[in-house]
Amino acid sequence: MPLLDALLTDEKFVARAKQNLKLSDEQIESLKRVSSEQVARLRETNAEEVDGTNGNPRERAEQELRKILGEQKAREFATLANEYWTKGDPAEASDDKAQMLPGPNAVPSDTRVVVNIPAFRMDLFQDGSLVKTYKIGIGYPEFPLPQGLRKAQTIIFNPTWTPPDSPWVAKMKNATPGETIPAGDKDNPLGPIKIPIGLPSLIHGGKSPAKIGKFASHGCVGLTNPQIKDFAALLAKASNTTEVSDKSITTYLEDKERTQTVKLNQTVPVELRYETIVLEDDGKLHIYKDVYAQDTNTEENLRRVLEAHGMKLEDLSEQQRQQALDALKPDLKKEVVIDLKGVAQKGYPVAVNLDNGSGKKPAADKRRKSTD
Repeated sequence: MPLLDALLTDEKFVARAKQNLKLSDEQIESLKRVSSEQVARLRETNAEEVDGTNGNPRERAEQELRKILGEQKAREFATLANEYWTKGDPAEASDDKAQMLPGPNAVPSDTRVVVNIPAFRMDLFQDGSLVKTYKIGIGYPEFPLPQGLRKAQTIIFNPTWTPPDSPWVAKMKNATPGETIPAGDKDNPLGPIKIPIGLPSLIHGGKSPAKIGKFASHGCVGLTNPQIKDFAALLAKASNTTEVSDKSITTYLEDKERTQTVKLNQTVPVELRYETIVLEDDGKLHIYKDVYAQDTNTEENLRRVLEAHGMKLEDLSEQQRQQALDALKPDLKKEVVIDLKGVAQKGYPVAVNLDNGSGKKPAADKRRKSTD
C-alpha cells in the first residue's frame, strides 16, 4: 500500500490508470483513501525503522484492491502499478537500447550506475571500469527502492520540493502536501542536487552521515551533500557533459534559491539491483541481509552466483560451504563475508575509492589507482 500511496500522488500514473483500466474518479479516491489509511497504520507501528515485517502488507493490499476494483481489474491495476514503479513513465522512455545486464553479479562493459539495494552500495562505471563506489541510504521497507533499469538524463541544482499527499508528510511541522518548498529551504529534504531516475525515484543529497548505510528515504537513493556533489561531477564526466565540473558546481550552488537543470550529453543507465549474494573479484563472498524480505538468500541463489563465476558449491571446502549455508538462514542480522581465495577466480569488482559519507578519505586501494 505505501507504493500505491506514492503512485497515486503522480498525476501521470493516475491518468494512465483511468485511461487504460477505465477507472472512475470515485474508484481512484477510494484507492487514495485506503492506501493513506494503511500507510498511517504502518507509521503508528514505526515499522519502517524495524524490518518491514509488520503482518503481510502485500496480502492486505491485494484484498483492498479486490474490494474496490473487483478481481480482474485488481490484477490489471497491480500489473500496471508494478510496471510503472519499476520502469517509470513509459511516455518518457527513449530509444536507447540499454537493458538490465543478465545473470547475477553482472559487470558492466559500458557507462552506467549500478545500485545494489541490500548492499547499500552505488557504483559508477565508465566504459566498463569502476570509477567510484558510494555507500548510500535506501528506501524504508514500506517505501522501497524499485528494482529494474532506470536512466539518468539530467542533474538539477538547487531543486525545489513538492511534498506528496502522504501521511508521512502530514507529520512534518513545516510542510503541506502540494506546496512548493523552495530550493535551499531548511525543510527541503533533497539537498543541493537531485538526479531524477524516473518517477517516483531520485538520487539526491540532504542525508546526514548517520543515515548512510541505513533506511533513509521514501523510495530514493540518499547521499550526503558532499557525496552528491562528488557523484554529480563524476556522472557529468562519465557522460561527457562538460557544462558540469567542480568549478561550475560551485557556481551553480552559490545562489541557493536559483534552480538550474543541466541535461547530460549521454543518457546513463541506472540499474537498481537486489542481490543479497555477491562474489567479489578479491575472492570474498558477501551475503547481505534480505532487507526487503524478498526470500533471496537461498541455496539455489547461492549456487547460481557461484556458477556464474565458474564454480560449484561442492568446490568449496567443508568449512566455507557450511559458513555460506549458515548465512542463508532467515534470521541473518548483518552482512557475512566468507573468504574463498584459492577457489574464486573472478567476480564483481571490489569497491573503488569508497565514499561512505563520513567525509573521511578511504584507505588506499593497493590494486587500483584513484581516478579522481
